[in-house]
Amino acid sequence: MELELTGDPLLGHLTALRENIHRVFLGKPGVVNQILVGLMSRGHLLIEDVPGVGKTVLARTLARSLDLSFARIQLTPDMLPSDIIGVSIYDTSAGTFEFKKGPIFANIVLADEINRTTPRTQSALLEAMNEAQVSVDGRTLKLDQPFLVMATQNPFEFEGTYFLPENQLDRFAMRIRIGYPSREVETRILQEQPATVALETLRPVMRRQELIAIQERVTRVRVDDALVSYALDLIELTRGHEYFEVGVSPRGTISLIRAAQAQAMLIGRDYVIPDDIKALFVPVCAHRVVCKSFLHEGHPVSAERIMMDILRQVAVPE
Repeated sequence: MELELTGDPLLGHLTALRENIHRVFLGKPGVVNQILVGLMSRGHLLIEDVPGVGKTVLARTLARSLDLSFARIQLTPDMLPSDIIGVSIYDTSAGTFEFKKGPIFANIVLADEINRTTPRTQSALLEAMNEAQVSVDGRTLKLDQPFLVMATQNPFEFEGTYFLPENQLDRFAMRIRIGYPSREVETRILQEQPATVALETLRPVMRRQELIAIQERVTRVRVDDALVSYALDLIELTRGHEYFEVGVSPRGTISLIRAAQAQAMLIGRDYVIPDDIKALFVPVCAHRVVCKSFLHEGHPVSAERIMMDILRQVAVPE
């Protein structure tokens, strides 16, 4: 039996959140749904596309719609790990070092143009993304929940960009591509200027405890054993594939199931169906595989195309 969106206060908040985002970010309902799925499933998000399609606006809109602390990090080639994590400063009056927290300690962290900084600085995000904690000066500091990293990146072929290490890519629950708007939507953007007008008037529609309650409820969405087996069949075909050096990790399998649970709840169901897994297989898993050296993202046989082929190969459970 499907959940009633209008009858459940938490699901009603999700509807309000989606509408709030659509006030600013026009014409991409599928992208907005993927953002919400990542948020609900406690997954970090990598938004990849060419400059100017609204990556940063989308992240700012989500942050303004939630009553949470927000920090934006504009990543540059000369940035150091301490610029993200924080630094210990000597207090001459007390004769001790005092740790000044960096922007990573916010609830929502926008890491803008993450592939414009060096791998050393990129790696400063790894522990925070995986363990929700930061180790500094021999201490381990827990990050407040909820904690979400939304990173944006431009395509690798742009000048001044660095490849993200495979172990960092694996920390992102989904890679989301926005794409260009339609002509009609772009006309609305020119006429309404939502990124400057609507964004400034946006108000929070969800509080911290409501979001945490939604994230906890996602884990209780039912997943039939046949669907777990279906997801594993898909994942196993990426391992040992003739075009892949590395297949999807167990972390990727967990992310796929959790994202499917979140999507089911977002739609209004308390159970997962095959279409949830099919819709999320590419955005959750394609960035986790490593293509063999003769392939690259622009190649006709790229990772996403291969993943679509895998979807067609595996029988969908009835």
